[in-house]
Amino acid sequence: MATTTNATGVLNDLIEINNDRVAGFEKAIADINDENIDLKELFQEYAEQSRKNGQELAAIVGSAEEVETGNSVSGTLHRAWIDVKSLFGGSDRASILSEAERGEDAIKKAYKDALSEGELPSDVIATVSSQAQGINAAHDRIKALRDAAKA
Repeated sequence: MATTTNATGVLNDLIEINNDRVAGFEKAIADINDENIDLKELFQEYAEQSRKNGQELAAIVGSAEEVETGNSVSGTLHRAWIDVKSLFGGSDRASILSEAERGEDAIKKAYKDALSEGELPSDVIATVSSQAQGINAAHDRIKALRDAAKA
């Protein structure tokens, strides 16, 4: 299926932020201590969700030359910030979940913006909306876990 240039740009932005999300969760998984093994499993699930999202979006974009394969600058900076925080003791459960929620806020906003900009063809909106629902559910679950960890 062919997409317009604007729609391709929007979809590539979503692919990029999904790539960021995978990299962020993989970084967190590597840094999490054994007492938070449940978070490793959860983050692995969400990394896989973003891999699947990226593949679906890439199939919509079509040609390999047009598909985004990298990470965004802001995502790279966020992972660097996670690295710095881990050096200074930001590895307790509440800190891990706060950082994860910050990342989830970014991807949630990206999906909201993609759906509200009006650049996507009607046949693509269903896929992006479905992915957005999954992202919103993940955000809400991480936020609930963070709130419980702070209590």
